[in-house]
Amino acid sequence: MRLKYFRTKKGSLDLPIFFPDATKAFVKAVDATDLENSKTSGILVNTYHLYRELGLSVVKKFRGIRNLMGWRGAVISDSGGFQIMSLIKRGSGKGRIDDNGVTFNPIGAEKTTLTPEDSIKFQLEMDTDLVVVLDDFTSPKADYVEAEDSVRRTILWAKRSKIEFEKICRDKKISRSRRPYLIGVVQGGDYLDLRKMCTQELVKIGFDGLGYGGWPINAQGDFNYEVAKVIAENSPDNYLLYGLGIGKPDEVYKCYKLGFQIFDCVLPTRDARHKRLYVYNANTIEKIDIDSDNFYTYYVPDKEKYYKDTSAVSGACDCLLCNNYSRAYLAHLFRSKESTALRLATIHNLRFYSLLMEKIRLNAENK
Repeated sequence: MRLKYFRTKKGSLDLPIFFPDATKAFVKAVDATDLENSKTSGILVNTYHLYRELGLSVVKKFRGIRNLMGWRGAVISDSGGFQIMSLIKRGSGKGRIDDNGVTFNPIGAEKTTLTPEDSIKFQLEMDTDLVVVLDDFTSPKADYVEAEDSVRRTILWAKRSKIEFEKICRDKKISRSRRPYLIGVVQGGDYLDLRKMCTQELVKIGFDGLGYGGWPINAQGDFNYEVAKVIAENSPDNYLLYGLGIGKPDEVYKCYKLGFQIFDCVLPTRDARHKRLYVYNANTIEKIDIDSDNFYTYYVPDKEKYYKDTSAVSGACDCLLCNNYSRAYLAHLFRSKESTALRLATIHNLRFYSLLMEKIRLNAENK
């Protein structure tokens, strides 16, 4: 039976949960109070960026990333695995990957080496509620042999990560009830046999859950639900399933129905800053129907017809923006390049996602 609650150092939270990306220990344009008021349960921080830009000494000084941020909610951390793809395989190519770990050498920045052990150590010092092992991100352009090698390395790193995690927990006398969740990551691209094998090997190592790793969009440009299904079908029922980087509302809901309970993505906050607001196709919160084919749309306050629009961005939202300001005022703020526009739009999109989680949980209770 799938888990219903997510244990954190601040108490238990109902599943599913969406974690907006606070990559460098902040969500752009908003502060911790804004996050709380949008009913955001937790945030995700990035190991690579904080390891390189913040450093271990600062994290230790504050006894964890939560204290540094002044954030009272849940915090999960990724491993730095996505940066293997974004900065090396698909990015500038400035870096090296081998069985020992990964060396990042971005243009204009100091060289950084990250091993599976380094990633685990840093995440435990950040004192997050969920820790992800370092994985070798399978390139979406990888052929079968390349994908197979990334799976081999991902499993190798997962074993080393588990050993390091257990060692630190023993040395620091961290009881099982106080340990963060440890999540393995499934790689293998669009090759379902590799995805199945990777899932099964990670289960043998033993984790609290597994993540949908790699690029989730197939060659046709569609979300690859078959991969999500393979991971879910080959995972124990008591495993947390985590859709790393999965963020479109309809994709989140469909993956939830396959068994996934944790999601993170930069989309809602990034879209907000680019004048793309998410709006439910309903007049009130009570009438939101996430089972309808098109339960939401996008609102972009650029058209001249919105310049005198006295209505709220959404009647099915109770965020700071929708409760207090008109579409006309938001359009004016964006045209004036006023930073308040970024804040209000971000708060709105965050509330959209917290409402989505509430509606999914409500649907589950009623079935």
